[in-house]
Amino acid sequence: MKKKSLWFIVLLFTFSIFIAGCSDDEKTTSKESKEDGKVDGEITVWVHPYTSDAKKEEDMWKEIVANYNKDFPDVKVNIETIPWANRDQKVLTALAANNGPDVFYAIPDQMPQYADAGMLLELDPYLKDSDLDGFVESSLVSTTWKGKKYGLPILQEAYTFFYNLDVVKAIGEDPSKLPTTWEEFEAWAAKAKEKDFYALSYAGGGSMNGTIYPWIWQAGGDVVTEDNKVLINSADSVKAFEMVNNLYKNKYIPEDSITASNQNELWFGGKIMAVLGSGIDITMLQKEGKFDFAIAPPLKDKKQLTYGTTGMFVVPSNSDNPDAAAEFVKAVTNTDNQRIFNTVTQYIPTQEAAKDIFASNEYMNQLSGYTQYALPGVIHPKGRAIMPFIQAEVQSMMAGEKTPKEAADAAAKKIEAELAKP
Repeated sequence: MKKKSLWFIVLLFTFSIFIAGCSDDEKTTSKESKEDGKVDGEITVWVHPYTSDAKKEEDMWKEIVANYNKDFPDVKVNIETIPWANRDQKVLTALAANNGPDVFYAIPDQMPQYADAGMLLELDPYLKDSDLDGFVESSLVSTTWKGKKYGLPILQEAYTFFYNLDVVKAIGEDPSKLPTTWEEFEAWAAKAKEKDFYALSYAGGGSMNGTIYPWIWQAGGDVVTEDNKVLINSADSVKAFEMVNNLYKNKYIPEDSITASNQNELWFGGKIMAVLGSGIDITMLQKEGKFDFAIAPPLKDKKQLTYGTTGMFVVPSNSDNPDAAAEFVKAVTNTDNQRIFNTVTQYIPTQEAAKDIFASNEYMNQLSGYTQYALPGVIHPKGRAIMPFIQAEVQSMMAGEKTPKEAADAAAKKIEAELAKP
């Protein structure tokens, strides 16, 4: 994960000054327009290509916009698809120049950065209590910063262990009784090793969301809180470091786990008992068809938790039409429109009622039930920036250069130094 460039930080600072300089007259005008009940004008919505079928997505957005216009016929909605590449820079540059969208798609590590810099419109004044009814509670975590709501979620993922049932049978275990606790998993891991299988894939060169973070949360630990309390070296969090270290020392995970970006060759080659997977893994396993698989609930130590990103729509604070934009965010994330969006994209809806789109899909239906345990990562403006520090210390530990406690303490010091920067 790359650190933010200098100009990125300068741009954030420049934008925060711009927002702070908004006049009271402008703020009053916005409130008055909301209070008069008239929602009209024009808004521009930035979306991304969520599938490889541009035509299907174009039709999807037409249907969603048409639904919105049933309630707000006087608002013209312009849907613009922008690429995933360099999306941060594109959004920040456009907003700083005051020619950005009125609504755009954001992910959990973007939202707190933008909100903390004053770049996002607080949605609470536009929300009634009933507007949040039906959302999976865990999906709202990533849309909230310091007690204020800055977005509404439209999709979720839930990562959990997928098991190769050929391996499960080979180690003499029952495929209908997959591990649910750390203790049970470690017992299976030892049996897998005895039969010359790896118990788990571990991509130590990838995101912390898919490596040590789920272990930290399951142990009852955390990384850093929104008020800058560093918890990565707490007693609970250190247990996660110890768990990962034991997996490597006992050779329950492959030799290249310190720096690997993936271990797909071993997994699809039938050499690994389990992987931490999500919806895309269902598609890949069904396509490969090399072995039967089963999905287990997220593991539990002190807590039953896992990782799963959340996608949301937000409104920039300098939108020309905040009322229409806020109403669009509410509309696009309602149950009916989530059914439309997630049927096309095959993500898990954040509206509980909309999960019925997977009623006939055994695996996705099961996976969608696990979003209640899914945390979207570290919700903090420095969430991205601190990942490389943690990764380096975990790698150092796995290489035998530090104990788990030493690695956790070193990561904490680096995080504290990063948080102390202006």
